Amino acid sequence: MIRLCLTLSIALLAGCATQQGGLAIKDMGSFHVGGREVTLSGLPVKEVLFTAGGVPAKLDPNGVYQVEQMYVQYFVPSQQRGKLPLLMWHGGGLTGVTYETKPDGGEGWVNFFIKQGWTVYNSDAVERGRSGWAMYPEITKTEPVFLTKENPFERFRIGAGANSYSKDVSKMKPLPGNQFPLEGYDNFTKQVVPRWTSTDAPIIAAYTALVDKVCPCIVLAHSQGGPFAYRVAQARPDKVKALVLVEPAGVGDAANVSALKNIPSVSIYGDYVETDSRWPTIRANNMKFQDAIRAAGGKADLINLPAMGIKGNSHMMMMDKNSGDIAAVIQKWLEGKGLVQ
Repeated sequence: MIRLCLTLSIALLAGCATQQGGLAIKDMGSFHVGGREVTLSGLPVKEVLFTAGGVPAKLDPNGVYQVEQMYVQYFVPSQQRGKLPLLMWHGGGLTGVTYETKPDGGEGWVNFFIKQGWTVYNSDAVERGRSGWAMYPEITKTEPVFLTKENPFERFRIGAGANSYSKDVSKMKPLPGNQFPLEGYDNFTKQVVPRWTSTDAPIIAAYTALVDKVCPCIVLAHSQGGPFAYRVAQARPDKVKALVLVEPAGVGDAANVSALKNIPSVSIYGDYVETDSRWPTIRANNMKFQDAIRAAGGKADLINLPAMGIKGNSHMMMMDKNSGDIAAVIQKWLEGKGLVQ
């Protein structure tokens, strides 16, 4: 394949390999994977005005719909050093933008790992971003959950609890030493999308379809993506060769933990976990699940960033000021598992 230097107007890809800090890309593209067809009937025909000043049209909502497909974008570096593709799965109420250019304009983890020679697949889970979403309540039975602007500031261990958010950056009250770039917080809230509490099954189905399509591979998952990664790995233990879990918000199937015994995993946690109202329990649940993996003969590692001197990190550590340091820790772990050539 002819080497191709691609310069994009967005900050995701900054230029050619000959330029400082640029990326050498051999191939890139996107596709949708998974999904199913659903037939609706018995719904009333509506008259809809699609354009102001236009002519109303009759819209019949009865028929076949394509739903629950997932959007995936991939990047293949010119010099591949990662032995397997690296799949990046985001958290709840977010999209693959999580791993792209950071809210303050800094380089995201997609760039970092491409530069390290990894083929990267970055996706928008079912019902998020470019994956689209199904009709409510005919197909998706529950209503979506929306977040206020202050919610992530208080809940993602950026701010010092309730009422710590302010539109005025100078009046924000971050946790001491917090690494999230406050000047980028407003931009971060622009990438937050609705989420559902009832779509785990189609999300897992789409991720499984992705694994079937492109793996064997490594899965790097954040927050809500953590339990999805566990469960897909349990369903496809021959195809998922390692798990990198960034503050996973849940665990896998405890009844099938032995399926993970040959899949090395690492769970990574940032700062302020002990002082949070929710995260001590969430982390303890994962530690118990890791113990079960070890009891089954598997290898489950733990990286506590503050304990190794990397302090101040929020739940969105891939967006924090020192996100490159954390990516380097992940890279070192992958190298230690023999996954880099």
